[in-house]
Amino acid sequence: MKQLGILDAAFINLERGSTPQHIASLGIYDPSTAPGGKVRFKQLIATFERRLDNQPLFRTRLVQVPGGLDRPYWVKDERFDVEFHLRHIALPSPGDWRQLCIQVARLHSRPLDMSKPLWEAYIIEGLDRIPGLPKGSFAIMVKIHHSLVDGMGGNSIAALIHDLVPDPAPADSDEPVPRLVDITPGMAELLSRATVNGIKNVAGVVSGAAGNSLRLARYAAGVATGDYPGIDMQAPKTRFNQSVSPHRVFTAAEFSLQDFKAIKDAAGVKINDVALAVVGGALQRYLDDLGEAPSAALAAAIPVNMRARRES
Repeated sequence: MKQLGILDAAFINLERGSTPQHIASLGIYDPSTAPGGKVRFKQLIATFERRLDNQPLFRTRLVQVPGGLDRPYWVKDERFDVEFHLRHIALPSPGDWRQLCIQVARLHSRPLDMSKPLWEAYIIEGLDRIPGLPKGSFAIMVKIHHSLVDGMGGNSIAALIHDLVPDPAPADSDEPVPRLVDITPGMAELLSRATVNGIKNVAGVVSGAAGNSLRLARYAAGVATGDYPGIDMQAPKTRFNQSVSPHRVFTAAEFSLQDFKAIKDAAGVKINDVALAVVGGALQRYLDDLGEAPSAALAAAIPVNMRARRES
């Protein structure tokens, strides 16, 4: 049993029907280099199941503390069934790029089942009419709740299904894999833990009260005079900052990584900065084409990992 950290629990609390807190990735794969030139669904199931042994959080479900008195816990799901989470589908006719985008958007619009381990993967076949893709290519779309991906360090979903070399060394079967306890805690245990954690939290608040009080006093004084630090998140009204619906739209564009690296080196920035500039430029051009470009700059929230590895 493992308790969620503060940020991870916040993602659970933010979960709503119109704003689900999962993220998704989509990869397209050429099976021609696989043995026999084909990858079978049963092989993918076996690969996922085998590699899940090294990521025990993938086999856990969420257990809430009664009354929301404390952060929830990850507890091993005794009824875990990998075939519930790994699904095999095919694109409807005509099976072109537009159909793939529509299918991905529909899958991404559906919230995860919060009573199960918070991830799903879809093997999508029927891509033969997409220009530029080798015959028999398939896609893998992975949905994973933000609380789970943060709890695993953010990169384990990629490590789960990919190898960095064509012929990886076999895993050491003798190396022990950390396991979570099998027993689901009862209400009494959860409330007991919540009481202990509450006492610890109060102690932490008291110990930091002096410093916090000084900072709050300075902030309050700044608010009173209109001079206080902060981020100006005022944004002009556009078609984007409207009420959010549960529906999503997906598309993608292909860029050369070498081009991105050349721009990065010339500008002295990082690849993520180049990507953000491309997205920002695309939004500007899109609104210009619609005659809706605002005079003021847009504002957007960009997630940045600033957490310590051992944050609780």
